Amino acid sequence: MTIPYDTFAQVDIRVGTVVAADEFPEARKPAYKLTIDFGPEIGVKRSSAQLPANYRREALIGRQVAAVVNFAPRQIGPFISEVLVLGFPDSTGAVILAAPDKPVANGGRLF
Repeated sequence: MTIPYDTFAQVDIRVGTVVAADEFPEARKPAYKLTIDFGPEIGVKRSSAQLPANYRREALIGRQVAAVVNFAPRQIGPFISEVLVLGFPDSTGAVILAAPDKPVANGGRLF
């Protein structure tokens, strides 16, 4: 199925820097609660991300990630996830983060 570019352009994918990564023991699948700085236009947002299989919590701090910032917030257990952090499955189905390979300004939009 193909879509017009205008449809893709409606999905707002931005880069941000993880400023905090907390345990999320209430999650059904192993996950962290991330706090991500998307710069002055978007601000700081939170997300639940299923990353423990490939990432230590401490290693996420300062790392840039790509996320969809214009989906409606989603309730995940007792936590509200405001953005969708993007990734790809590894050979076992665990998440590998999608991120720029060089530092960019927080809030930069994917095009």
